[in-house]
Amino acid sequence: MADRTSPAESAPAAEHAPPGSPPRPAAARIGTGPGRLLLWLYGIFTVAALSRSIVQISTKFHHAPLAYVLSAVAGVIYAAILAALVKGGETARRVALVCCSAELLGVIGVGTWTVVDSSAFPDQTVWSYYGAGYILLPVLMPVTGLMWLRRAAREEAAPGTGE
Repeated sequence: MADRTSPAESAPAAEHAPPGSPPRPAAARIGTGPGRLLLWLYGIFTVAALSRSIVQISTKFHHAPLAYVLSAVAGVIYAAILAALVKGGETARRVALVCCSAELLGVIGVGTWTVVDSSAFPDQTVWSYYGAGYILLPVLMPVTGLMWLRRAAREEAAPGTGE
């Protein structure tokens, strides 16, 4: 019998699929298994970066505007990755790939900038010195995320699990 659901209805099918139904594609499960740790880390970093930057921007923006805006940008990127990991599906996986890539470029760019010209940052950002203030997690998370998302894509493309 042909499947009569639209792609929108079947894309990120509910995690509690009825018994006997086909398994969800690997990309739909990007927030499960080892991806669950990434989900938790991005959740914590979303709250930390956004709340810190909101307080800093609203109370002392004049002190280090670049640092505070960059922390807010980091928080928005973390939130987008978190949302993609929660949602699952191929589109969400692609959004997470783009955001993890942007995050990695941001960490490397800002990290290098703070090493080369620390006077440009009177206060630290989440990405200052490659995230040294956060046990280097800001540089490790996008690398781990990219590896996890790549694995999810390979699993989906493997014979018998994809189309």
